[in-house]
Amino acid sequence: MAGAAGEHPRRTVAAARRRGPALPQAAAGCRRAGAARMSQFTPWSALAGGVLIGAASLWLLAALGRIAGVSGIVAGLLPPRTGDWAWRLAFVLGLPLGAALWQWYGPLDVAGHAPAWRLALAGLLVGFGTRLGGGCTSGHGVCGVARLSPRSLAAVAVFMATAMLTVALLRHGPGAVP
Repeated sequence: MAGAAGEHPRRTVAAARRRGPALPQAAAGCRRAGAARMSQFTPWSALAGGVLIGAASLWLLAALGRIAGVSGIVAGLLPPRTGDWAWRLAFVLGLPLGAALWQWYGPLDVAGHAPAWRLALAGLLVGFGTRLGGGCTSGHGVCGVARLSPRSLAAVAVFMATAMLTVALLRHGPGAVP
């Protein structure tokens, strides 16, 4: 591998000087810290997270006969339906509560360089896109694929192809970021 550990082989010091810093200093520091963490990656945390997500999805399906698609659960809260909102509200409140509990257990190492309004806007745009697309990655990727739903299989194929194309363009396209 050319250059420092974690750098893309095509990226040279001269190219970096011509372009200047790719990210603001705070974000660049977060990226370097993230690169150090990823070099120590083990699959156990990913496996544990996947097992927990799968178990929670299975429990929701077995207990309530509902599919754990976050966008559909949130959409069911607006407008609230009698007898159907309590479990939805508990599910939605449990998402940030889980992050808060983990933060209490050990600090989350998340890059926090975006302003809150930009994060809120991004969340609203993602929510709009998931409703427009008929579901989100949790509903299609976790639950739909497990049920061999043709619509979910097609959606996940599009998600993955888009992600691969984005990474390829960002890493190898014009103005690539290492």
